[in-house]
Amino acid sequence: MDHVPPERDSFQWLALLQHHGAPTRLLDLTWSPYVAAFFALERAKGDAAVWALNTAQIIPYRHTVAIAEMGEVDAWSMSLWKEGNFEEYFLKGNLPFVVIANPSVSNKRLTAQSGTFLVPARLDVSVEEILGGYQTPEPVVKKFVLAEGIRDQAMRELYNMNLTHATLFPDLDGLARSMAYEFEFHWAFDPRTATEYPGYEHYLKPYLF
Repeated sequence: MDHVPPERDSFQWLALLQHHGAPTRLLDLTWSPYVAAFFALERAKGDAAVWALNTAQIIPYRHTVAIAEMGEVDAWSMSLWKEGNFEEYFLKGNLPFVVIANPSVSNKRLTAQSGTFLVPARLDVSVEEILGGYQTPEPVVKKFVLAEGIRDQAMRELYNMNLTHATLFPDLDGLARSMAYEFEFHWAFDPRTATEYPGYEHYLKPYLF
């Protein structure tokens, strides 16, 4: 490894495990709605969905947050940026709260995806149930449904924005994964029907025999 996390930095080790596909309590999030749409739509067979979290309500920077069973909590000071917080607040598994945080050392994938992590302190209940206990003046979670019919056009638009597996996973694995969509999509015509996309008609001619 280019960087070996410090032995006591539990969050960095969890992020490294997550990066390589091991089971952890970390849930992958992104600050980019376009990246979220890509992951929601890439393998969609019907309606897809993007879940948005109100971070200012979950971990207020200068204020406490009211959480059922815990009362007023300074969630900022309990976050994982401080060494020892994972062991003190998370390993016990008895506090119904979550944090949103990045490890102190990032990696190429996390940077490419504008990624961050949602980390629950309890594992015996769902994240939705935990967030349901937050007593906030604004909604904490919203669901945006992406209807089945928009997938093809949306994936083409995301492709034109350079959002592909090859760019979101900047390594050999990402390049290999991107081939699946390359076989499905062509920038000038639909390979399933050989019908040109509007504005690209003259590019289709070299492919006719």
